[in-house]
Amino acid sequence: MNFDFSEDQRQLRDTARRALVPFAGAAREALEGGPGSELGGLGSGMWSLAGEMGWLGAAIPERFGGVGLGRLELCVLAEEFGRILAPIPFSSTVYAFAETLMACADEATQAHWLAQVAAGKAIGCLAASEGAGTVSPGRIEAALRGGKLYGSKTPVADGDSAHAAIVLAKDESGGLRLVLVALSQAGVSRKVLETLDPTRGHAELSFDGAAATPLGAPGSGWGEYERACDRVAALLAFEQLGGAQACLDMAVGYAKSRYAFGRPIGSFQAIKHKLADMYVAIEVARSNAYYGAWALEQGGRELAQAAAAARVAASEAFTLAAKENVQTHGGMGFTWAADCHMFMRRAKLLAVQIGAPGVWREKLVRALEQSNQG
Repeated sequence: MNFDFSEDQRQLRDTARRALVPFAGAAREALEGGPGSELGGLGSGMWSLAGEMGWLGAAIPERFGGVGLGRLELCVLAEEFGRILAPIPFSSTVYAFAETLMACADEATQAHWLAQVAAGKAIGCLAASEGAGTVSPGRIEAALRGGKLYGSKTPVADGDSAHAAIVLAKDESGGLRLVLVALSQAGVSRKVLETLDPTRGHAELSFDGAAATPLGAPGSGWGEYERACDRVAALLAFEQLGGAQACLDMAVGYAKSRYAFGRPIGSFQAIKHKLADMYVAIEVARSNAYYGAWALEQGGRELAQAAAAARVAASEAFTLAAKENVQTHGGMGFTWAADCHMFMRRAKLLAVQIGAPGVWREKLVRALEQSNQG
């Protein structure tokens, strides 16, 4: 079984990496601009580029205006966006919103929204959390009554800039269901939230009689949401992998160029150990991410286990790499002028996106138990 990317996919990676070079400063620009500025300046140009290059529609079928490549190509792109800390709502729109529409929306709904996503004209998000703590069926209070949605969701990744949201809510039978809500209508309000990483916007979305379109069958919401999280986790692992690799590259570069006592600091054993630990964690994460990519492309029962393994390993690798990158840079690493803290911010943010590491460890254990039971 070959988990490596094909020659065409590696060419896509190289093309994306070259195209994103001019946007290396976009994350810092968004950070210094504060919440809500991630689509301004360089971020706006990056979003336009993603549309023009077909990246937003990479996995969207051609009949809906996409390129129709596949999920493996999304994994390749995710790693490159993670490498430069892309301050755009790519993950929310492509991994969560578009993928969930393709999984459970009807043909007409897909035709309307997927074409806009592929063209870069629509930003989407997935809204499930209703405050601090783990998302679970018993904690969902948002409700669909008579085709209208009531309640609130917080925090919602990229909810500050989204045009539409897929919301997990109670339906009239008492079960859970995913519903699609346009966010520009009356009955929807949003509050921008401050987070550790302002380069990625978050918001509280409130609904008071907003028109909503049910997705999937009645009572299918929780199952559809968990499958959506599995897909997002497999793709998000590549963003984390890209960020972790960038941290290692930064740390190695600094260790070679920074001298102390007449020697590069990389020649000291303490620094060597840090770099080696980062490398090992990243390679473990890469192996699990490739497994997750394979399962995502194949579909089926293995995705839950592969996505959880990829998510856990990638979260650990990015967090470790971001921390050790700061330590390798020493006092300089703690300053605003250095970029180390930007990777630390993103590592912390992505580690709790769609569930904290503990949640995914529990999912992995359950998936392994089910696998062992046949």
